[in-house]
Amino acid sequence: MANWLRILTMTAVLAASSSQAAPCPPLLDRRMATLTEDAADLCRFRGHVLLVVNTASQCGFTPQYEGLEKLYQTYKDRGLIVLGFPANDFGRQEPGSNRDIAKFCEINYGVSFPMFAKTSVVGASVNPLHAALAKRAGRAPQWNFHKYLVDRAGVEVLSFDSQVAPDDPRLVAAIEKMLAAKGE
Repeated sequence: MANWLRILTMTAVLAASSSQAAPCPPLLDRRMATLTEDAADLCRFRGHVLLVVNTASQCGFTPQYEGLEKLYQTYKDRGLIVLGFPANDFGRQEPGSNRDIAKFCEINYGVSFPMFAKTSVVGASVNPLHAALAKRAGRAPQWNFHKYLVDRAGVEVLSFDSQVAPDDPRLVAAIEKMLAAKGE
């Protein structure tokens, strides 16, 4: 009985130590409202490669939702998570409510990646995540569908302009490179 108890205790200790998550990178150490939840802890995305995109429903780049969903479906099992941040900062092209945005994304593009509440990605009201991304990448979004690619450790941040489509070979190569780097 003592051996059984010792084995059970050691198994529990090993399971607990292996399930303990790595510390949250400072970039992700924040909570933000989503379209469907009150708030989400961004630390839940640690250890993943993130593609952070400011979106808009009435933009010439709006069809990129389709490509973003395809990227997400193609690479999510390898650790890519696309994060959408609707913003009305450029051309007032995201006038709808969070409910309107959620409905639009689901009906028109079948978006299944996490979408956050409407926010600001530039200017005096910029959300803290986008302020940090712009600082690390050395570039703030200039228009809708600007993309930031963040490595698994939450340290390296690459910036891709709106004109870079989700299937652009440069973006896909950068995603694959970050996904291949398993270390945190």
